[in-house]
Amino acid sequence: MRFLRQSMIGLFLAAVTLGMLVWAVQIVGGAVQSRLADAPEERTARERVFTVNVITAQAGAHTPLLETFGEIASRRTLELRAAGGGRVIALADEFEDGGAVQAGDVLVRLDPADAQSALQRAQSDLADAQAEARDARRGLELARDEVLAAQEQAELRVRAAERQTDLTQRGIGTAAASETTDLAASAARQAVLSRRQALAQAEARIDQATTGIVRVEIAVAEAQRRLDETNISAPFGGTLSGASVVEGRLVSANERLADLIDPQDLEVSFRLSTAQFARLLDLQGEILKAAVTVTLDVAGVDLEASGRVTRTSAATGEGQTGRLVFASLDAGAGFKPGDFVTVRVQEPALENVIRLPSSSVDASGGVLLLIEGDRLEAGSVTVLRRQGDDVLVRGDIVGREVVEARSPLLGAGIAVKPLRKGMQPDPPTAPQMLELTEERRARLVAFVEANNQMPQEAKARVLAQLAEPQVPAQVVERLESRMGG
Repeated sequence: MRFLRQSMIGLFLAAVTLGMLVWAVQIVGGAVQSRLADAPEERTARERVFTVNVITAQAGAHTPLLETFGEIASRRTLELRAAGGGRVIALADEFEDGGAVQAGDVLVRLDPADAQSALQRAQSDLADAQAEARDARRGLELARDEVLAAQEQAELRVRAAERQTDLTQRGIGTAAASETTDLAASAARQAVLSRRQALAQAEARIDQATTGIVRVEIAVAEAQRRLDETNISAPFGGTLSGASVVEGRLVSANERLADLIDPQDLEVSFRLSTAQFARLLDLQGEILKAAVTVTLDVAGVDLEASGRVTRTSAATGEGQTGRLVFASLDAGAGFKPGDFVTVRVQEPALENVIRLPSSSVDASGGVLLLIEGDRLEAGSVTVLRRQGDDVLVRGDIVGREVVEARSPLLGAGIAVKPLRKGMQPDPPTAPQMLELTEERRARLVAFVEANNQMPQEAKARVLAQLAEPQVPAQVVERLESRMGG
């Protein structure tokens, strides 16, 4: 009986245990099915608000600056060449590369011996020609006197012939005497013709002597010029370049000795595209005398000069495009011919245009405008000029607020927080502080000290914060969430 009773009790306990296990499985399965059947909790999405800088579009008159590159050149450049050959016997002290000379300074002297001899020979020929002219004048005077004497003798012969003829007609003279007097008168007239011919030859001799003097004077002037050309002088003040002559050297005719450059009379040449050039034309198609600013960056120090456009090239140039423009410089202190400079040309002023940052306009001329409710709206403008980091545009946005810098995150309908010029962003709020009780402080300190996964630097920083009378609420909340309290 005792065995049966214990067996029944054991069977009863096994049945109860099995029933409780089945009941537990049913509870867990129902809970899992209920959890899977529950709909997820819907969370309201919070709209993201971007902070943007905005500027007000204001229309006005702006003068565009056309920027390009150019080269400095001198408007007066002269090649010093030897007109004739010879040996160099003297050079000026300033005759060197970079030497500054004044107008009229003698730079090079060639040996004048040959030129001096040629001048003396020409002067001797001139003296002979002048003597010949004096002799011709004396011969002319004598020829004139001989003509007068012959005419007087002829007149006497004619009167004697007429008197003899009169006597013959009255029967006093003879025919033979009359013929003799006629022949004498004819011979006298022939003598007059001979003397007149001699006078004409004397006058021709005068003309030949005059022509000879002129010819010899030309030779003398040429010889004098050759002599003067042995001294090579500077026609204007400037700086020498490429001087390559030394004393004693034998130079040939037309040999280049140096270049003389005027450093004060400078100009800049720069090339523009055809579209840029068209903006600098007036109504008659002539180039405007636009103001020009030239800048040269020398080790961080900008050399600057101003000037005006003067002319354009007559031809485009082989293998070139656009137009070559020249501008004279008012003052070129520090500039040298050959410098590569930046050129800024003032275009005619544009009326009723808006200046905006380049970052506010996309490639197609689109801009983002601020509307009511601090949201963005798409707009469009026409880009007229690009001026460095700015653009000059024209459009129906005057008085509207434009986003200063576009971003791929910004678009029409996006909510933004506008920051206007002179407006400061909201200062960061100070962290909230808590005063802890001793028990709560001790519990947090014990948790931090027992945490072996926290770096020593972070642990020391947190313990220092917990030692203060007031502890940041964010630190306390983070520690207690990890403690599970």
